[in-house]
Order: sequence, then structure tokens, then C-alpha cells
Amino acid sequence: MSTKQKIGWAIALVVVLIWSLFPVLSILMNSFKPASEFAGGGTLVPKTFTLENYEMIFTGGARDLFLPALRNSIGITLIATAVAVVLATLCAYAIARLDFPGKRIILITALAVSMFPVVSIVTPLFNVWRQIGLYDTWLGLILPYLSLTLPISIWTLAAFFQQIPWDLERAAQVDGATSFQAFRKVIVPLAAPGVFTTAIIAFFIAWNDFVFGIGLTSTGAARPVPAALAFFTGASQFEDPAGAISAAAIVVTIPVVILVLAFQRQIVAGLTQGAVKG
Repeated sequence: MSTKQKIGWAIALVVVLIWSLFPVLSILMNSFKPASEFAGGGTLVPKTFTLENYEMIFTGGARDLFLPALRNSIGITLIATAVAVVLATLCAYAIARLDFPGKRIILITALAVSMFPVVSIVTPLFNVWRQIGLYDTWLGLILPYLSLTLPISIWTLAAFFQQIPWDLERAAQVDGATSFQAFRKVIVPLAAPGVFTTAIIAFFIAWNDFVFGIGLTSTGAARPVPAALAFFTGASQFEDPAGAISAAAIVVTIPVVILVLAFQRQIVAGLTQGAVKG
């Protein structure tokens, strides 16, 4: 590229970064504002930095609402991600390796399920879950989360498995390995970047869900953080809880940022290898 093109791309990148990160910066600044600065609009940068919003969610009045929700989000999301990755790995391997009728229908159905509006599913699930005892339970959220995470996991892993040469699996079988042993000891290690990338994507989807969390829970027994934020209140009915909500939003964003920064090479490797045929 010429110098002008490099400068143009650099300017475009800066504009996109500012556009994308400005809301996060605004939430971060709000988390350090005292309640008095939210009246009348306020400014982006707080006049007085305070940690009272973080104290409120960890040791103050919002503790009983936020901490159980944080525990629920971590537990439910990890379980849903693990189950989705295991099931998607087996399903994607079968789609990539086996030739059977209806294989394309399965992929199309998975894509259609991922595009189905979540809001339209909540009410029927609410009625069914109340009848069979899954309402306001971890299992009652894990199962719907699988409907969100499985389709994208199957599509991602199926594309990745198709890039792994058949010869490696056949060589393992020639050496005496069964089909499952070849899958477990040869294919899965080679597909580790794709599996890891899929796990990260599934984790993000489940971690950020709000609709299922607000519609299928009623207490702190299973309510995740995104749904719990809707129940935050100020010290009085006249006080805006924006500061506490911003502090909670920053806290639940930290695990996502840490995962992306710590494993960005694996994520990029998994996405690029699964997208290129060779």
C-alpha cells in the first residue's frame, strides 16, 4: 500500500475504535461518579471520583442482588459452554466426516434455530418450565442457552473439521486405533484452536443473554447478572441507580476482556483456520 492508503486505513481504524469504545468509556466513567452528578445530565468525566458504586455492589445495599447473580452467571455459563462444545464437537465431526442423508438439512436447521427470535420462545418456555419444575433453576437456563450456543458451535466446528486431512485419521486407524481413539487422540488435538474459539464464542453468547435470564427466573436462585441489573435501585425512589449499574457492568465485562486478551492468538488462529480451505 502507498503512504496515503496506510494513513487512510489508520484514520479509519482510529474512527472505528473511538466509535466502538466510547460507550465502554462512558460506562466506566459513570461507575466512578457519585449519585449527585447524575442529576441534570452531568459530564463525561466525573468531577469527583468515588468507589461508592463498587462498594454498593460488593458490600452495600446491592450486594444481595449482585453477588448471587454473578455466581449464577459464572456457573450457568460455564456449564452451558462445556455441554455445547462437547455436543457440537461430536455433531460437527459427524457432519464433516460422515456421508448420510439429511446432513445439509441439519446444518440449515441449526442456522435457522440460531436466527429464530429469542423473545418468541420465552413465553412458551415459561409455561412449560412452570409445569415441569424447571422455572427459576440453573437447568432451566442451561437448556435454553444450548439453543443459543449449539448452532453457532456446530457451524464453526464443522467448517474447521473439514480442513483436517482424512489421511491423518486413516494413518491412526492403520496403526491399530479405533475410530473413537483416532478422533480423541488425533483429530481433537489438531482441532484444539477451533474448539477453543468455539468455546469462547459460546461463552460470550451465554454470558450476555438477557431475555432468557429475565423471563425464566424470578429470584436470586438462578437469575444471571444481565437480568439482575434491571432490578437495581437507588438509595431512595428519587435516586438514579446508574452508577451502581455501570459498576456492575464493568465488573461483568472484565472476564470477557481478560479472556480475549489472554487467548487472542488462539481465537484468531481458530477463526482463520476454520475459514480457509486448503
